[in-house]
Amino acid sequence: MSKSTEASIAETAFNCPYCDAYAAQNWLKVAAQHLPRSITTPDIMRAKQVAEMDVGTGIAAHMKAAMMQTMKRKLSGEMYFEYGDDLVSNRTINNLHVSECHHCQKLSIWVYDKLVYPKIRVGEAPSPELSDDIRRDVDEARGIADLSPRGATALLRLALQKLCKQIGESGEDLNKDIGNLVAKGRINPTMQKALDAVRVFGNEAVHPGTLDLSDDRDTASFLLAIINTIAYELITHPKDIHALYERLPAEKRQWIDDRNAGAIAKEQHGSNNVK
Repeated sequence: MSKSTEASIAETAFNCPYCDAYAAQNWLKVAAQHLPRSITTPDIMRAKQVAEMDVGTGIAAHMKAAMMQTMKRKLSGEMYFEYGDDLVSNRTINNLHVSECHHCQKLSIWVYDKLVYPKIRVGEAPSPELSDDIRRDVDEARGIADLSPRGATALLRLALQKLCKQIGESGEDLNKDIGNLVAKGRINPTMQKALDAVRVFGNEAVHPGTLDLSDDRDTASFLLAIINTIAYELITHPKDIHALYERLPAEKRQWIDDRNAGAIAKEQHGSNNVK
């Protein structure tokens, strides 16, 4: 599984809050510059201005394209660098820092030691083996885990229920689905404990009982990691083994199938004799 390091003011590399890639980070101080006297409030781009530029005439095509690109970027609300010649009267703002991701070049804002933008997403990105619906649930859980561990835990239980359906169970009764996976030999005792941990903690999040998950961020974070472990064990690993097995020569696979069929028949014959 890929390396996952939570964003931190004390790290020079971590999983980017935007792109999720584990990447080096540039740390920057922030400087303040007075607006020109002719401007009394910040200049915020509006959709009307972009639309007017889009239909405007009298501007050379290449200049218009560049201006439209800049205006649309400002309209998006994203942070980015705008380089200018005026470096006079800049004042450093203490306890305000910016990290720039080497992978996606997006900027994150930190006040003292807290990430304030974008919102904190706990844990690693959901496995690509999960369905889009499940990935949305897990990403939503990551987005709220810092503020609402209980809400995140409830979402992860729902994600696990959908995961059981993805691998062929009913997806209607999580407890029964886990029991079926045990009976079919599809999960080992450790994986059974992982599934039941998500199930029970998720139930407690929705119907509080003996566990108080209101501020239990660590548990929510661990359950997030468990979801990817479950996806690996139930989807990725079997698929990889099957792909490897399919690379064997056809005659070798046929020999193995015949061997297995013979062993099964012998076992059944022995059982019948006992009766």
